Amino acid sequence: MKERLEAGGLVVYPTSTLPGLGCLPTPTGLDNLFMAKSRSENMPVSLGVATLNQAGSLVHIPDFLPEMLGKFTKGGITVILPAINEVDGRIGGNQIAIRVFSHPAATKLAEDFGPITATSANESGKDAEFDTEIAAKILGVADFIPGICPNGRGSTFIRLEHDDSEMRGWRLTVMREGVVPPSDVMRWWTIPV
Repeated sequence: MKERLEAGGLVVYPTSTLPGLGCLPTPTGLDNLFMAKSRSENMPVSLGVATLNQAGSLVHIPDFLPEMLGKFTKGGITVILPAINEVDGRIGGNQIAIRVFSHPAATKLAEDFGPITATSANESGKDAEFDTEIAAKILGVADFIPGICPNGRGSTFIRLEHDDSEMRGWRLTVMREGVVPPSDVMRWWTIPV
């Protein structure tokens, strides 16, 4: 798998929500991923990491973010953060979505290869499978890490943007509801516990 990923190949892997489709965030890897998913290039994909620190060279991480993420189901929130340097638009350009993995296989993948794409392993607009092997076969991906994923919903996406007029110096927007209810996110945001 190492050689294929480094050459721009894809892998389907289990996460705590839906099977993920991973590639290294290189031009060739992203070309292959977007082709496999039949996904428009103006719909960026997120990056999965083993720890939030692993994203430290890619995005600005607010001081409160580790505590905030620790209050919710691990892997249940993907956070869109300002990029330190602009990147390929297919992974966000000047904003990059980061998900800290909780599934051991996904975490190991990120530990071994660094940040890896974390998008659902299905064609755009089609329902996701829960079995990584079936998802890989449907997409025509040779490499997969065996696993059955438990949830029918993906992670909840939030965006954090610098805003000096806000209490924490950041503005939070819930972009997509997933396994973590937006009301729970907003409750923590307004009244941290």
